[in-house]
Amino acid sequence: QVQLVESGGGLVQPGGSLRLSCVASGGTFSSFGMGWFRQVPGKEREFVAGISRRGTPTNYRDSVKGRFTISRDNTRNTVYLQMNNLQPEDTAVYYCGADQEGAWYKAREYEYDYWGQGTQVTVSS
Repeated sequence: QVQLVESGGGLVQPGGSLRLSCVASGGTFSSFGMGWFRQVPGKEREFVAGISRRGTPTNYRDSVKGRFTISRDNTRNTVYLQMNNLQPEDTAVYYCGADQEGAWYKAREYEYDYWGQGTQVTVSS
């Protein structure tokens, strides 16, 4: 069974940065497409960024383009989300997901096969 564990969330001021990590175990990480999603209470989980099994190509939601960068290290079974110039509207629980088909473009929650437990990101002054 594939397990995903996110870390790196926290409280940051507007304009600040955080780097999220998601470590995978129990599967062949290098075969998975990976994605980052986020969710606020009362709303659906929304796509943030996706990355193919080899690291390129990548895909981002419009509101984070130029501020967030998704990357992966297949030797460490880890996917990252570097978040710069964070804004209050980025506040959410961030989740990583794994897609067994290795795609980078999937942007729907149901398209991913495995999920982590999430890490809270709060952007506030």
